[in-house]
Amino acid sequence: MSTYVYGIAASSHPALPEDMGGVGDPARPVRVLKEGGLAAIVSDAPEGLRPKRKDLLAHQNVLSEAGAGGAVLPMRFGSVAPDDAAVTGVLAERAEHYQERLLALDGRVEYNIKASHNEEAVLHRVMSQNPDLRAAAEANRQAGGGSYDQRLQLGEMVAAAVQGLEAEDAAQVQQVLEPAAEAVSAGPESTGWLANVSFLVDHGAADSFLAAVEEVRKSHPHLDVRVNGPLPPYSFVEPGPSEPAEAESHV
Repeated sequence: MSTYVYGIAASSHPALPEDMGGVGDPARPVRVLKEGGLAAIVSDAPEGLRPKRKDLLAHQNVLSEAGAGGAVLPMRFGSVAPDDAAVTGVLAERAEHYQERLLALDGRVEYNIKASHNEEAVLHRVMSQNPDLRAAAEANRQAGGGSYDQRLQLGEMVAAAVQGLEAEDAAQVQQVLEPAAEAVSAGPESTGWLANVSFLVDHGAADSFLAAVEEVRKSHPHLDVRVNGPLPPYSFVEPGPSEPAEAESHV
């Protein structure tokens, strides 16, 4: 039977409720595997597991319950090992890394920020800021819409201006929010978002971080800014970009 892994904690972590259920239908009982100074929160892995909302929420609920008792390194939904021995083997092999991460992430949460342009507002902005664009648009208007090549050229000019503003705004979003966080992890690029960044924030600094997000919204009214969190610090368990699960709460 393969083993589903929810997270990793210290072996001294408080016990979870005995009747706690995890993923699967029926829910698989959650249990703890200990190895040295570490513990893995696991259950049996159901066959054919898919990221359905019920199981995403079950994964999150286990992490929330465990996280209430102290630091937990959250694993991504769908983290499955061949068996219990494989899990304890990894705990032994990577003990130093996991213990360092538990210390670094204790009392911290993750906020994922995604930003996109309000299309109408950003078109108004690039036109107002670019006299060449305004001149080309006016020339086309006076020419009854302009030729095909003229319309194509104008479209390419607008697209280039929007792309430049996207890069500028993405940098500014991170620049404004980074001082309110302890660490930053850039997520993978995805269609529709000009910024997809996760921030590691101390519990006690959460209000200050969210206030900084509101400042971004006020100073950049042409942006739609989405906040996902507070989350377990998924993006900071390992180095490199990652994407928080979509089942979390939204602010």
